[in-house]
Amino acid sequence: MNFTYEQAVIIGFIQGLTELFPISSLGHAILIPAWIGGSFREFISEENQAYLLITIAMHLASSVALFIVFRKRWIRLFKGSYRALVEKNYKSTHFQVMSYIVIATIPVGVLGIVLGDYFQSIFGKPEYSSAFLALNGLLLITAERLSKRDLAHEFHDSDAEIDRRVNNKTALAIGFGQSLALFAGISRFGVTMSAGLLRKLNHSVASDFAFLLSLPVILGASVLKLPELFTSETKTVLGPILLGSVVSFIATYFSVTFLVRWFKTRTLYPFAIYCLIFGGVSFARFI
Repeated sequence: MNFTYEQAVIIGFIQGLTELFPISSLGHAILIPAWIGGSFREFISEENQAYLLITIAMHLASSVALFIVFRKRWIRLFKGSYRALVEKNYKSTHFQVMSYIVIATIPVGVLGIVLGDYFQSIFGKPEYSSAFLALNGLLLITAERLSKRDLAHEFHDSDAEIDRRVNNKTALAIGFGQSLALFAGISRFGVTMSAGLLRKLNHSVASDFAFLLSLPVILGASVLKLPELFTSETKTVLGPILLGSVVSFIATYFSVTFLVRWFKTRTLYPFAIYCLIFGGVSFARFI
C-alpha cells in the first residue's frame, strides 16, 4: 500500500479544517483526492477499507483537540454529573445536559452498527459524496429558512441554557438528525445544528449543543476502529498516519476556536452555498 507523507498532510489538514465546519470532513476527504486524481484517487477507491481506517485515525486526533478546547466544560459536566448521582439530584443542570448528550448519541451509535456495512460499501465513491454534499447544502438552507433568530438569548451558550431549552424529545430528534452524517458528504456538525434549529433552539444553543455532541461520536467511532490500524496493512504506513494525525489535531484546534465565535452571531448560509456549488460541480465531474 502506498500512502505518502504528502498525502497524509493533505488528508490531515482536510480532516482538521473541515471536521467542525458544516461542510463534511469525510466528504472532502474523498472528493479532494478524487479531484487530485492519479494514485491518490486510486488509493481511496480501490483500498477504501484501509483509507477508512486512516481517516478514522485522524478523526481521533480531532477528538483530542476537541476535548482540549472544551476540557474545562467537560470536566465540569463529569464532576457535576457524578455529584448528582451521589446526591440523587437528577434534576441538576450538569446531569440533565449529560443525559441529553447520551440520548442524542444513541441513534447514531445504533445505526452506525446496524448499517455499517452499507456505509462502508459507498465510502470512497466521489459521486455519492458529491451528491450528499449538495444535499448537505440544501439541509443547511432549509434549517436557516425555517428557524428564527433569537437575538435576546443569542449569547447565553451555557449548560444552564441547554438545560432550559433542550428536553429528551429534542435530544432524540437531534440524535436522529446527527445520524445522517454517516453518509460521507453530510456534515455531522451541520446536520446536528440544523436539527437543533428545526427544534426551535436559537443559533447559539444549537451550535453549543452540537459542539458537545461532536466529541462522543468522533471519539467512540475512532476508539472502536483504532486496533485495526495495527492488525491490517495500514501498519506499514504508520509514519504518514502519525504525521497526518498531528496536522489534523492542529487544524482542528484552530478551526474550532474560530467556529465557536462565528456561530454566536452568524448563520449557516455561507457554508450552505459552498456545499451546493462544490457538491454540484463535483457531481457533474464524477457521475
